[in-house]
Amino acid sequence: MSDVKKDHSIGAGTGAVAGAVTGAAVGAVGGPVGSAVGAVAGGVIGAKAGDSVAEAVNPTEYREHFKTEYKNAPYYSAERDWNDYEPAYDYGYQTYGQYRGQRFEDAEPELQRNWDQTRAQANSRLEWNDAKHAVRDGWHHIERAMPGDADRDGR
Repeated sequence: MSDVKKDHSIGAGTGAVAGAVTGAAVGAVGGPVGSAVGAVAGGVIGAKAGDSVAEAVNPTEYREHFKTEYKNAPYYSAERDWNDYEPAYDYGYQTYGQYRGQRFEDAEPELQRNWDQTRAQANSRLEWNDAKHAVRDGWHHIERAMPGDADRDGR
């Protein structure tokens, strides 16, 4: 499989997972059946969003960019290392397509609610108040690579 195709598969896959989690949470209002339907619908929508992000921003290049630059970010703390920040940047990549067209600040409450689960799975020591800066940086990095100004924030 070519690197481009693999990166699109990764983008679609991460979008599908993020969409399925959100869809299941929204569908839970309708009980177990609503949760299952929401997960399927969210997965399909998320896969499409993740693929379009992967077309504009190669996930491997995205990761390498932040791995090289994270220590230069104003929010960087010498008490933390790449293993703490990487999950936050990854979370930014995974969620951008799902919330595309929204300002980060508008999506932040939901991003914050889902961060603890992501953080635990990735063993990051960053609480949301520290992680959100890296997530926001990831969103803005992707947005600059996408055509137009989807969230109308002038970036």
